[in-house]
Amino acid sequence: MTHPTQALLPTEAALHFGLLIIGDEILSGKRADKHLPKVIELLKARGLPLTWAEYVGDDPQRITAALQRAFASGDVVFSTGGIGATPDDHTRQCAAKALGVELVLHPQAKALIEQRMQEVALEQGKTYDAQAPDNLHRLNMGVFPSGAVLIPNPYNKIPGFSCGQVHFVPGFPVMAWPMIEWVLDTHYRHCFTSEAWLERSVIVFGAMEATLTPLMEQIERDYAGVKVFSLPSVDHPQFGRHIELGVKGAPGLVMPAYAALMAGLAPFNLRLGPELVQS
Repeated sequence: MTHPTQALLPTEAALHFGLLIIGDEILSGKRADKHLPKVIELLKARGLPLTWAEYVGDDPQRITAALQRAFASGDVVFSTGGIGATPDDHTRQCAAKALGVELVLHPQAKALIEQRMQEVALEQGKTYDAQAPDNLHRLNMGVFPSGAVLIPNPYNKIPGFSCGQVHFVPGFPVMAWPMIEWVLDTHYRHCFTSEAWLERSVIVFGAMEATLTPLMEQIERDYAGVKVFSLPSVDHPQFGRHIELGVKGAPGLVMPAYAALMAGLAPFNLRLGPELVQS
């Protein structure tokens, strides 16, 4: 039986990817989130879409509930923030609680943290004291849920960790982003696709979404694997009030579905604006 925190190499071709962004500083506006657009970019470069994202403050109960959902989802989830050793860092403890396992000092993490502390002491011209209270406290950054697997940190050696398909990295972008790339390239390369995600859409004037909904539903029924989307706008600086109506998915599926969408719009005699393509 697989341990609940054992690193997995899934065989499914169509995994879903999610993102948890943890920290009061994001919700309070003290810091602007940079993780969401970057993770979308990292996934897109590998032909993968981000399925969902969630923001959670530094509240242990909410973090635990969010992680319980993440573990139960079967999705690949990246969790950023809260894995340090200060009083407002709760993610490591909440991950263990969500899994129902103990927190333990990971021996490899301990060695990496001690190595880093020795390097810092040398840089500062000081003698490293392993028993100094500050250094003993820093070892808490290597206390992870039992069975966790390390994620290397190329910035300062202090590792993140994986519990199954949920991967925990620091909140600092300079650390988090290369760590997320490492996880993707190490564990999920078999999911990469060279066929990029494609969106094709058209600007539609003078229509109501309710009127177009039956056509949208028909396209999704006839062309399995694509998503039809409708993005209304009332104050666009260029187009004013309009609907951006389109299809997204793998290019081989999008092209015929989009042609059918355009053909289905013809009987409505609507004024159409520019056609848009995003890949």
